[in-house]
Amino acid sequence: MKILLAILAIGLAIILLCVGVIFRKDHTFRSQHIHENERMKRDNIHCAIAEDKIARKSAAKKIKS
Repeated sequence: MKILLAILAIGLAIILLCVGVIFRKDHTFRSQHIHENERMKRDNIHCAIAEDKIARKSAAKKIKS
């Protein structure tokens, strides 16, 4: 009985997630990447890769100076 209830709950969750995609005009989820989030851009927050690039450029400038 517990397994059937768990399968039903998972199935319902999947169906509800699909409803959002089906009724969207472009049929996609919003991007979850930091660089595409307006609030993160406004607060000047970057992903780890971008932060690493910035740190490397800053360190290279300090070495050359």
